[in-house]
Amino acid sequence: MPVDFLTDVEAARFGRFDGVPSRADLERMFFLDDVDQALVGVRRGDHNRLGFSLLLTTVRYVGTFLADPLDVPTMVVDYLADQLGISDPSCVKQYLERRSTRFEHAEEIKTANGLRNFGSAEAELEAWVDARAWTTGDGPKAIFTDATVWLREHEVLLPGVSTLTRLVARVRDAATARLWDTLSCLTTEEQRRMLGSLLVVPAGARVSDLERWRQGPSRASGPSMIKALDRVAQIRGLGFSGLGVEGVVPRRRLVELARYGMAGKATALERHPEPRKIATLLATVVHLEATATDDALDLLDLLLSTELVGKAKREADKATVRRHPQLAKASAQLAAAMGVLFEATAGNEHMDLRDIWAAIDAIVSRPQLRAALATVTEMLPPPDAVDFSDWRKDLTGRIVTVSGFLKILPDVITFGANPEAVAVLDALGDLPALLSSRKKPTVNDIHAGVVTGPWKRLVFGESPIPDGSIDRSAYVFCVLEQFHHHLRRRDVYAAASDRWRDPQADLLAGAEWVGVKDTVLIALGLPDNPDALLAGHARELDEAYRQVGGRLVTNTAASVDHQGKLHVASLKAVPEPPSLVDLRRRTAAMMPLVELPELILEVMGWEPGFEEAFTALSGGTSRLKDLRVTIAAALTAHSLNIGFTPITKKGIESLERDRISHVDQNYLRAQTYAAANATLIGAQARIPFATALGGGLVAAVDGMRFVVPVPSLFARPNRKYFGPKRGMTWLNMINNQAAGLGSKVVAGTPKDSLHAIDVFFGQDGGPTPEVFVTDTGSYSDLTFGLVHLLGKQYRPALADLPDQKLWRISTDADYGPLNTAARGKIDLAKVRRHWPGILRVVGSIYTGTVRAYDMVKMLQRDGSPTPLGDAIAAYGRIFKSLHVLTYLDDEVYRRDIKGIRNLQEGRHALAEKIFHGKKGQLYQRYQTGMEDQLGALGLVLNCVVLWNTSYLNAALDQLLAQGYPVLDDDAARLSPFIRRHLDVHGKYSFVIPELLGALRELRDPDASEKDDNE
Repeated sequence: MPVDFLTDVEAARFGRFDGVPSRADLERMFFLDDVDQALVGVRRGDHNRLGFSLLLTTVRYVGTFLADPLDVPTMVVDYLADQLGISDPSCVKQYLERRSTRFEHAEEIKTANGLRNFGSAEAELEAWVDARAWTTGDGPKAIFTDATVWLREHEVLLPGVSTLTRLVARVRDAATARLWDTLSCLTTEEQRRMLGSLLVVPAGARVSDLERWRQGPSRASGPSMIKALDRVAQIRGLGFSGLGVEGVVPRRRLVELARYGMAGKATALERHPEPRKIATLLATVVHLEATATDDALDLLDLLLSTELVGKAKREADKATVRRHPQLAKASAQLAAAMGVLFEATAGNEHMDLRDIWAAIDAIVSRPQLRAALATVTEMLPPPDAVDFSDWRKDLTGRIVTVSGFLKILPDVITFGANPEAVAVLDALGDLPALLSSRKKPTVNDIHAGVVTGPWKRLVFGESPIPDGSIDRSAYVFCVLEQFHHHLRRRDVYAAASDRWRDPQADLLAGAEWVGVKDTVLIALGLPDNPDALLAGHARELDEAYRQVGGRLVTNTAASVDHQGKLHVASLKAVPEPPSLVDLRRRTAAMMPLVELPELILEVMGWEPGFEEAFTALSGGTSRLKDLRVTIAAALTAHSLNIGFTPITKKGIESLERDRISHVDQNYLRAQTYAAANATLIGAQARIPFATALGGGLVAAVDGMRFVVPVPSLFARPNRKYFGPKRGMTWLNMINNQAAGLGSKVVAGTPKDSLHAIDVFFGQDGGPTPEVFVTDTGSYSDLTFGLVHLLGKQYRPALADLPDQKLWRISTDADYGPLNTAARGKIDLAKVRRHWPGILRVVGSIYTGTVRAYDMVKMLQRDGSPTPLGDAIAAYGRIFKSLHVLTYLDDEVYRRDIKGIRNLQEGRHALAEKIFHGKKGQLYQRYQTGMEDQLGALGLVLNCVVLWNTSYLNAALDQLLAQGYPVLDDDAARLSPFIRRHLDVHGKYSFVIPELLGALRELRDPDASEKDDNE
């Protein structure tokens, strides 16, 4: 049974002192209170009193009694002796002279403190480990670490390290085997045969069905849509979705098995024992059905948004621009004539018609008016065609593109709808018959009720045709456009999908919500009855208005114009004193020159948890020698965007291409990136220079845009960012210590507020920030409401301050110069009515039951929020108004927001230097590939930040030791994103020098500068 998941060093540290306790630990764990003193005081002799106190406090600190009670740091003995008034701590050596004394004392301490032996709690721990392993599938080391915490919390003495490692390994292996057996037993013999056949390459084919299904569509076209739906139909046709696997085993375990099945080679899957192979394939097929459905609907969204409706609108806009000068001239002539008419008849409605024409002719001649009227009539529709645009008419000419897949879409994917969209969904369901029929359709063959607005003229004609015939193509696109609209709003949804399912169906409800409600409300500080909470917010907002309004007279940076618009002066750059300029130059010059691969390996050497985070996808223990070198190679290739070829070195096993590819596929993934990031974030936070930058409790989210030059459903057009190509956005969050906390890959350039909350609450490690900052385009009233309901503060930058609308609760309050600005009314009654629903939404997001993005999408409904969404937005307007008022009133507040935004720009500049290969463009077709490569980039950025922070801290210490006057304010303005010393080109060395100390030797800041690798 494998129990070698702990290193020798980790095993040696278990249940013992790991170095010298900090002063804080001494005071927390080794202080003898009155109860302790009473227990110690009855001992005879200083050696017994000191020995007893060592046992008493050591078991409190390490969780067990040491085999040698005196195997403790000297400072611990001295600290206890000082409290007991013992002048000679060495007398404790006498404590071991009578061997039975320490065992008698240990029993007495166990009784006094309610400690239990491991044997009495072993069954409980086994049950806990089994539940943890069954639910999460975490690695043995993570379970071992948390099992240690469980024992400490339950007042159980730690057993020997071998005892605990064997228990964890045995129970975890049993839980995993039970998982495989449970899934395998759900299938029949015929189904197991079908699953096994997925690994076989059929005659005449080049790849197996499993390998073929793994590859989703990448091009937006009608034929691609048909292939995508065929993929869904084939997978769904196997019938495995009906087995209800998600109700039998935890979803997280299914996802992990599916991840392995999606990445593993067929030969490796075939070699597994039958239960594991069947379980893996079953989870993979169930995952593939959801993935294939997602891909098909993503493709439909892309096809309609960019290739059909989007392109038709762009062409119509171009035509409008081309005819604008002619239309503008004609409209101006008609307007001039109408102006004369009104002016001439203003005081005399019975004026002679000839006089009126004479007045008009003096301005515009009749031939000119006739020509202008003809131009306007030709270019503009009749008044009853509201918002008519030629793009719809042009769109109907693309019927061939959609007719093929619309004939099978309703049959392949099962959709549901809320009452508002039922009619549209019914109409979509009848499209296959309509498109297959050869007869000319009439109004009796369609759902006429869904034909509204501008579509009526196209579907039914200028006037109803006597035989009731309609335009088939126009009707199809009318239904398709509305279906797409409702699908994006989640009024229409696909239950088999992951990204296009109904978010309301996943909300906590019933007994499940009741079971967690109290815990969630306590954690978030939210009451069951909102009256007192809302009253407190009302007082706070009222006081803020009065104070800020009163200070406007003396606030020279802020003003309110006659329209009630708010203005604030731009922030001036804080002057850089000569001391800062010199300190920045010196510290930058002291940084050792380093190649990126060496930097990654050096950080791995500092933090063992970094390498240990990279566990095998199969769940087994790695049998690869020099694994850290290969991991560093794969991270280097991805982060530099150069591929494996430049870093491959034949003859060096750890750098052979096949080895790097194997490690990349089996060790590098989102879960291992997150675990490794958590180690780096924690390590950097402990460095004094990082604490000088900030406390780590303020975070900012911003996006980096990447051009994607290969066909991809995840790449969308935006000429501002991508020119004629397409691209995607990498949203990433950093704290004010410069550590990257988390990220999310999103298609195109959507409004960041849709995704920001997911990034906020999906961080990899470190303390959860209390304040979140975004750019101007990332906020909405709904975002304000959700973030504050989730217990955090939201502070977006306000580049558009004059356009901001302030909201008030008291309509009759006099806020002086802010009265006009505070023109919005917050409806607290609406918040109260929907408070139970608000709590359920927030609780579902907080517990991870639903994604914030899905809820925001559903609640906003493309600018037409649901009543519940409107209530959350109303709550958010309280905090939006408070934020705007503070932004207007407090320069320090504004500078803090700008400061972390500037910090993030520094990280993006470092990322651009590192991600230099292939012109910085992202050559990934699929979302998973994008997530994996940019996840590697984020991890490497944190490596560089930790390395820079460590060496900047060392440079500051050295300068201080040399008598250089380092000012705290100057040190806090140094950047951990400096990069002139970092080499991202060259031979890519994976050999770090023998370091005599923990760090490399710093360079001489006064020496002549050499190549800075910039």
